[in-house]
Amino acid sequence: MSAQNHFWVGSLCYANARGSPTFPGFVIATTDIIKPVEDLGNNIPDRSWMLYLLELFNQQNIAVELNLICEFNDKNNFWAIYSGVNQYRFTKVLPIVGHSYHRQIVMFNHTGIIQYSVRDLGTGESETFELKLPYQSQFYGINNFTGIEWWNRSGDKPFPLRYKVEISQLMYGQGSFDDPDSVTFRPFNILVPNSENSVAAYPVAFEPVRIVDGYISYIVGSGNCHQGPRFYS
Repeated sequence: MSAQNHFWVGSLCYANARGSPTFPGFVIATTDIIKPVEDLGNNIPDRSWMLYLLELFNQQNIAVELNLICEFNDKNNFWAIYSGVNQYRFTKVLPIVGHSYHRQIVMFNHTGIIQYSVRDLGTGESETFELKLPYQSQFYGINNFTGIEWWNRSGDKPFPLRYKVEISQLMYGQGSFDDPDSVTFRPFNILVPNSENSVAAYPVAFEPVRIVDGYISYIVGSGNCHQGPRFYS
């Protein structure tokens, strides 16, 4: 597919280390809470789709993703993705306007398993998928992305959002040498805008980033922007 059909806008996530943006070491997990707050209608072109991203890149620069994907045919689901390939569609936990969902990815170094989980914080319903890779490797994150992605098979520009959503409690998880199954989560507190820079503007608006109960929180809805949210704490 031509690059002009693929778009993204959002931010890379960092922590503040000695006054400068730094991606932490020994990161094996990422997590957030996503809440669809309004259904904006289905304006997704034929055979196209869009994604609300939670994306961790490992040391091989392979994307490990747990995304809310909205399609032209109203099939809206959470998906586990590895290296650009859909691995699992969540069917028990489905996106509902007004519900908040905890998304989490953990890469277990000692087993070569990537665990993807989604939990509806209102109903308590949860669903987990484990991807066992054919080789055992050292998994540590080198980048984390939050934002929106479009795949437009009918045009050459990004199309309007399906949902207005709130993203909150963006965190990274660090592993322990002593306990390979232990993960310590800490909040990201820096966002640096990132996009593919192929269009003049994106049909979204990022409301100013806030810190709520110690965690980054932002809302993305309809509008017009040139870049993703920027925040420095």
